[in-house]
Amino acid sequence: MHDLNPEETVTTITNFISSYIQQSGTKGAVIGLSGGIDSTITAYLSVKALGKENVLGILLPEKGMTPPEDILDATEVAYILNIDHSVIEISEIINSLFHSIPEVDKTNRLATGNLKARIRMCTLYYYANIMNRIVVGTGNRTEILLGYFTKYGDGGVDIEPLGNLYKTQVRQLAHYLKVPHHIIDKPPSAGLWAGQTDEDDLGLSYETIDNIFFTILDESKPAEYAAEQFGIDKGVISDLLGRINKNQHKRHVAPTP
Repeated sequence: MHDLNPEETVTTITNFISSYIQQSGTKGAVIGLSGGIDSTITAYLSVKALGKENVLGILLPEKGMTPPEDILDATEVAYILNIDHSVIEISEIINSLFHSIPEVDKTNRLATGNLKARIRMCTLYYYANIMNRIVVGTGNRTEILLGYFTKYGDGGVDIEPLGNLYKTQVRQLAHYLKVPHHIIDKPPSAGLWAGQTDEDDLGLSYETIDNIFFTILDESKPAEYAAEQFGIDKGVISDLLGRINKNQHKRHVAPTP
């Protein structure tokens, strides 16, 4: 994969954020701060684009589930950037929904994880509405292509500033912006259940996935070439490309007849 031009990338993204705010007639940004690299970079770039007084960070931990270090890291980012931030603990909301849904199945990790992501989305939009701001998403290109996000959850946002950057490119940008190393080096996780990590779910490292996608999608090389180049079974690559097609519905407005 080609190295990023970080200075040019920062300029492009910050111009994108500020232009969208201006065109939308809104007054700033609301960002869900998870303590991970994507939300951290999004906050850094939003502050550069809009000024610290126009960016609000919202921490949405779940009691007994969110690792304490994630809360500390997200709080550290808010202090580094000197932005206003709030902490809303969501376990009571989750339990209230569990109590209200007769058919609830707490053992279904997918349904429960998606529910948590959608609770977080609702909370971010509540703040955006009362403050006349937009919700700035934190998804990167790798996640968006794979559909590795919750529809109307973390995918329910107004803009995706990192949406054209692969995960490995986000890491490059993090080094350029001098993000704390313990945040850059942390295993990526959506935090939807205990011990969950992105790369365990996906079965491959982000670096490998990004190299495969870049070779096939950006350089227009055949899947066979990528398989040979990276020593990956062609069936694995076929599964990755299948996920792109299967999850198209997450990237588009709902179809109409």
